Amino acid sequence: MSVSVTPESTAANQERKAESIRDEWIKVMQLRLVRDELQKCHRAEGENHYQVCAPIVKVYNDLLKEARVKGYRTVDV
Repeated sequence: MSVSVTPESTAANQERKAESIRDEWIKVMQLRLVRDELQKCHRAEGENHYQVCAPIVKVYNDLLKEARVKGYRTVDV
């Protein structure tokens, strides 16, 4: 069984990998922006930050679950 590797398939594969990593980094940067907003809210609200910042915390927790940079090498277990 031989696999033919052409320059076109290699270039397409490299582009797919780069796009995947770029998308992962976009999610990480979104997470950082939300974290910064959460920190600002905590500092500004003081004692009431549990109530006032709750929507931002929910968004942050949702993003935290999926914003990981895995790279193009993933191990399927």
